[in-house]
Amino acid sequence: MLLELLRANSPLILDGAMGTELQRRGTDTGLPMWSANALIARPDVVLQIHKDYLNAGADIITTNTFRTTRRTMRRANLPDRSLQLTRTAVELAQRAREECDNNSVLVAGSIAPLEDCYRPDLVPPDNDLRDEHTEIAERLSAAGVDFLLLETMNTIREAYAACEAAKKTGKEVVVSFVCNHCGELLSGESLSDAVKALAPLQPSAFSINCVSPRFLNAALKNLQSAIGPSFGRGLVPTVVGTDNLQSSFSFGIYGNIGVPESRLHGWEFTHDTTPDQYALHARDWHRLGASIIGGCCGTTPEYIAGVAGVLGKL
Repeated sequence: MLLELLRANSPLILDGAMGTELQRRGTDTGLPMWSANALIARPDVVLQIHKDYLNAGADIITTNTFRTTRRTMRRANLPDRSLQLTRTAVELAQRAREECDNNSVLVAGSIAPLEDCYRPDLVPPDNDLRDEHTEIAERLSAAGVDFLLLETMNTIREAYAACEAAKKTGKEVVVSFVCNHCGELLSGESLSDAVKALAPLQPSAFSINCVSPRFLNAALKNLQSAIGPSFGRGLVPTVVGTDNLQSSFSFGIYGNIGVPESRLHGWEFTHDTTPDQYALHARDWHRLGASIIGGCCGTTPEYIAGVAGVLGKL
């Protein structure tokens, strides 16, 4: 389903932030639970945020499952409600789609790094990665998401383990990396090596997320170098350095507004990029070939409406 839409040569609008939008609306986002707190205390706000993004023009809404894991429950010293919270998050996204009467919208099942998005040094051992990502992927698949979105992956090792687990569910998969200002993974590994490592698993698309629009150009250039000269309209016929593997990959981008703040609520808001400025960045990303464009931390429905407007989706 996702691949068919990507190959239709029309940009897909991804929704914007969930955790920071909950924070803006006065909902508890205290760590380590982060956005998962709202599934317990304010599911109505989660539902409304999904609907607001749909009304802003989103073609894809993302489940609030960034932190609905057993590991997070343990860190929070709470009883294990991870399965229930995952199901609740998927049901809220599906309900938003139904209530907005737009069956063409896709629901993406969010899968995050098991530990900290910005701390590649904390990535767990391989056995833990395999077992825990398998459980997360299977739960999201069983709950009925349309595809799996591996977000903010900061090492090749975890991205590979998560993608391998996700592909075994039979669902389509998008793998998104978080990069530094030099355009490399936060681990220091290159995007080129990341693409080469994961290409044999055949994800539907690669992506970059949670990077300021001001610093995304470096990552884009590195991604272009990684997947060859035919970098246009999001489809690339040859992946360099994968033993002559012939394939096509779309790519997506969703940047952030603000900076991570790990002590209390997880995010510090800034005004470095306005919705109008972000929309202009989105237009440039589409011209460079991006097939999936949305927003990450700090973005709001206003940002997504701007993206949809400039790309002719509203």
